[in-house]
Amino acid sequence: MKILVCISKSPDTTSKVAFTDENTKFDENGVQYIVNPYDEWYALVRALEIKEAGGGQVTIVTVGAATDEAVIRKALAIGADEAVRIDADPKDAYYTAMQIANYAKANGFDLILTGKETINYNGSQVGGMIAEELDLPFVSLAEKLYVNGSSLTLEREIVGGVQVVEVNTPAVISCAKGMAEQRIPNMRGIMAARTKPLTVVAPVAIEELTSYVNYTMPNAKSAVKMINPENMDELVELLHNEAKVI
Repeated sequence: MKILVCISKSPDTTSKVAFTDENTKFDENGVQYIVNPYDEWYALVRALEIKEAGGGQVTIVTVGAATDEAVIRKALAIGADEAVRIDADPKDAYYTAMQIANYAKANGFDLILTGKETINYNGSQVGGMIAEELDLPFVSLAEKLYVNGSSLTLEREIVGGVQVVEVNTPAVISCAKGMAEQRIPNMRGIMAARTKPLTVVAPVAIEELTSYVNYTMPNAKSAVKMINPENMDELVELLHNEAKVI
């Protein structure tokens, strides 16, 4: 099976968030980037499991600059066979999805996997847009994926139960928690990643549909009062007079 896994970079969760240019741009100074966890832990690892069980090839694709190649090599170290970097600034979800869809259309994949969302934007849009552009079935937030020839059986959590969906390949699937378990790249994988092919592809002319007006930091968290566990009277008094119900 020929599988394409869409990955993106995200700031490490310990990064300090700040903005520049009058709060219109994310300040990347000092930020450590990682592979978006949903793309890495669920989409990529499940693709590798499918390949290990039935053969095939796993290609990772990202839209980004040359500075993103360290992140791409991390995904290669986990086990992907090759990588493609579409040389463009991913300005919005539509722009990103159309770049990936254009590449996928030209190269023909049996299965396209994405993480359910990125941890920095939480948009959950790219997978659906790719499927729409390619006129393929799309299943979002899948937690289980089973392959039987050209048929896919998926499970996704819904209110009150689990929904089972069957689609034929080719298809686009967004992967949520439960799809696979995180893999840590070993030294052999890290060394092999240095020589795996990384192809740079020119972007197609696509006009982004959105722009960012400004960013706003959330309100600072209120102070915490520490109470001696033996002092129940103080706790009761604070719950009655100061605690707020949200």
